[in-house]
Amino acid sequence: MIPQSSSPQKGGFRTMPFIIVNESFEKVVGYGLMPNMIFYLMSGYHIATANGATILALWSATSNAMAIVGAFLSDSYIGRFWAILLGSFSSLLGTVLLWLTAMIPQLKPPLCTQLSSNCESATPAQLFVLLSSFVLMSIGAGCIRPCSMAFGADQLDKEGNPSNERLIQSFFNWYYASIGVSTIIALTLIIYIQDQFGWKVGFGVPAILMVVSTLMFLMGSNLYIKAKAEKSLFTGFIQVIVAALRKRNLDIPDNNLEYYQGQDTDNYITPTDKLRCLNKACIIENSGKDLKPDGTASNPWKLCSIDQVESLKALLRVIPIWSTGIIVIVSLEQNSFTALQAKTMDRHITAHFQIPAGSFTVFATVTLTIWVAIYDRVIVPNIKKFTGNPGGLSPEIRMGSGLILSAVAMAVSAIVESIRRKTAIDEGLVDEPSGVIDMSAMWLIPQYCLLGLAEALNAIGQIEFYYSQLPKSMSSIAIALYTLGMAAANLFDAVLVKIVDGVTELGGKDSWLSNNVNKGHLDYYYWLISILCLISFGWFLVCCWSYGASKDRRKVPTKIRLERKEDASPLI
Repeated sequence: MIPQSSSPQKGGFRTMPFIIVNESFEKVVGYGLMPNMIFYLMSGYHIATANGATILALWSATSNAMAIVGAFLSDSYIGRFWAILLGSFSSLLGTVLLWLTAMIPQLKPPLCTQLSSNCESATPAQLFVLLSSFVLMSIGAGCIRPCSMAFGADQLDKEGNPSNERLIQSFFNWYYASIGVSTIIALTLIIYIQDQFGWKVGFGVPAILMVVSTLMFLMGSNLYIKAKAEKSLFTGFIQVIVAALRKRNLDIPDNNLEYYQGQDTDNYITPTDKLRCLNKACIIENSGKDLKPDGTASNPWKLCSIDQVESLKALLRVIPIWSTGIIVIVSLEQNSFTALQAKTMDRHITAHFQIPAGSFTVFATVTLTIWVAIYDRVIVPNIKKFTGNPGGLSPEIRMGSGLILSAVAMAVSAIVESIRRKTAIDEGLVDEPSGVIDMSAMWLIPQYCLLGLAEALNAIGQIEFYYSQLPKSMSSIAIALYTLGMAAANLFDAVLVKIVDGVTELGGKDSWLSNNVNKGHLDYYYWLISILCLISFGWFLVCCWSYGASKDRRKVPTKIRLERKEDASPLI
């Protein structure tokens, strides 16, 4: 993307409050609604536990999948500023519609005893209104989340200034920390309001926050560096694939002059050896037919530039490593089940105050925020002289460490649940899922702390890795890859829940994911996820070996970068 203006009056740190507040409030709304939503679906719409968990997983998947759409939209058509503004209005409409489902009785089925046999199901129209609010919020999240961080980086990243590398890395750390703080607010204040004042107030507050979020972002409009969108990246990728397929029978030439360099022909460059089959897309078969008099391609669906080919290669090459982070996010997405566990445990801190069941996720976020602060201010300055990496530990090491910690966290979750379930059985509360056992819910805190540390290592490591390996014109897409991974994880989680629920209830047995958590076996389910985390770590090692040594595409000029031979490693 090409900045419209590099004037010192535009951009800089003074734009950060407007950008960060916008996404922070969107996160407060999104994360504040999710934990208690399972109770709203069960009590308000009479939806069973497993079905409710599946709906919420699909909602999260849609929100995160929309990130790749928002990224392409911003990078290729309307720019990041307009994408964020569009997302803000969409989220605002979604939260208002959800609030209306709580305010207008006709938008929900009649009240009854939760999950009793005579409960009236929601009508298609009622479900349509509810799901429409979810879709609108998903569109908003898809436009805001991938673009906001990249838009913030645009305000700080001045071309030709090498000192910006550390500045951008620090920005990512602290940006993630600010999102962590907003998540803490969501998991404490918003959930507390929902528990104490009901759904009408609990959904009304997020709607007001989205009004403030939208207005705050608009207030900084005159201060932003607004980058224009380039031609459609998505179309360019499709053109490379089509052109390569058309020329699949051609041999790879050794002469640089046989490759289409694009409009800049001052320096002849050679495409890299990775994914060499795509190099055929930039082979010039007949210069008289393939090129116009001004040197541009006469048919972009038959001839593509080397930069087009290399951009697609960069994206395809990070996909295997991207896939390894899916299971980490799955381990983080078990909030519906842990909320049901916490509801059966003693959540009192004092005689008159108890932690809401949906708020225990806050301990993961607190751990994440503390780690980011310590890592950025203490660990990085002391370790970078030994690692030679300005960011301290390499992104690959942090991603791998996060995978291991997620496996440990799920193992701890399984152990704690087995103790909780045994306590419920010993106290004769098997048939009373609403009964509170004599076991403190504080036993859930260690697993959340481990999950928070796993997310801090793996998530930020992923974002930095994608941002460094993809061209600057794909900044939003680089960041959207992580949220796309969240979408894939949500879909995988939804499928896993349905499979486990269906298989384990065969023969008339109680499902592991039974509505009555005392009769179910959540501990077995957690062990299954822990094993999947270990398998994913093994796949991660294979992917890192196959990828080879990574080079920061933003530090090395394009022409020089493409002329260098990459380290020898297997082709992927």
